[in-house]
Amino acid sequence: MKRLTLTLAVLGLMLAAPVARAADWQPPGPITMMIAFAAGGGADTQARLIAEELEKRHGWKIIPEQVTGKGGANLARKLKDQPADGSVIGIAVTETFGYNMKAARNAGYAADDFTYLASTAGSQMGVVAKADGPYKSFDDVVAAARSGTPIRFGAMSAKLADAAYLLGKAHGIEFNIVSLKGGKAVFNAVVAGDVDIGWGAGIQGRAVRAGDMLNIVSGEDDRLELSPDAPTMKELGVDYSFGALFLFVAPAGLPDDAAAALSAAISEVVQDPQSKAHDFVVKGFGGPRVLVGEALRARIAAEGRQAEGLMAEAAK
Repeated sequence: MKRLTLTLAVLGLMLAAPVARAADWQPPGPITMMIAFAAGGGADTQARLIAEELEKRHGWKIIPEQVTGKGGANLARKLKDQPADGSVIGIAVTETFGYNMKAARNAGYAADDFTYLASTAGSQMGVVAKADGPYKSFDDVVAAARSGTPIRFGAMSAKLADAAYLLGKAHGIEFNIVSLKGGKAVFNAVVAGDVDIGWGAGIQGRAVRAGDMLNIVSGEDDRLELSPDAPTMKELGVDYSFGALFLFVAPAGLPDDAAAALSAAISEVVQDPQSKAHDFVVKGFGGPRVLVGEALRARIAAEGRQAEGLMAEAAK
């Protein structure tokens, strides 16, 4: 808690100057907010709550628009060609501008095509299993696989399929990796018993709190807040982090005053304990994780470097 308080305090100092300089900025008209996630899911709800709060606080008209598919690549390709005047922004995950871009033969966009505004939350990425199922820990999964039991492992992206492959490789086992469209599809497949374990990116939070599901592995750098007993991928022999950040971006070339105003406004909403968006982020994603400016650009660059290493390792 002390670390979180310090982080927010430092961030407040970082944002104070941009807020003052951009106090009078107004968008040229309604702001289209492109959303890279399917309607009704946790990420979509987060985006719409932020949009609602921005309208209330600043009088901006926000028009949510679903632009889904290809792990955010469809949004990125469409967004990069929009006017760089603050009238169009998008929410995706850092993976969109790292692994998903690097893995595509022709992504149709590059990291430099965007202005990175602010991250909002982490993914709370974890490998989940049903609480009433046979797998109470990753050790249980390994033991079953070594005894000849096929293990079906749900993944909603190519990066997470690579993660599952490397996790099995590190323990001398081979998973039956099942590719599904979106975190909700993985969650539903685990619940239905169509897969034995699968990746969850925050969607599992409510079920874990209720005792219906278990996080048995953390895909983040650190152990998960909800499941501190679940080991990280690095502790299990896979030297990569698979957590992601949700973030807002705009086309490259966005004027400094517009970028400062949008970054500060989004950051304020997700960090304000009085906002519905903050409450949702806390419950669904473990709390705000806000990066802006150079810190966010550095995170994107690091995502690209890690993606190259991960793809090379998975190809061995």
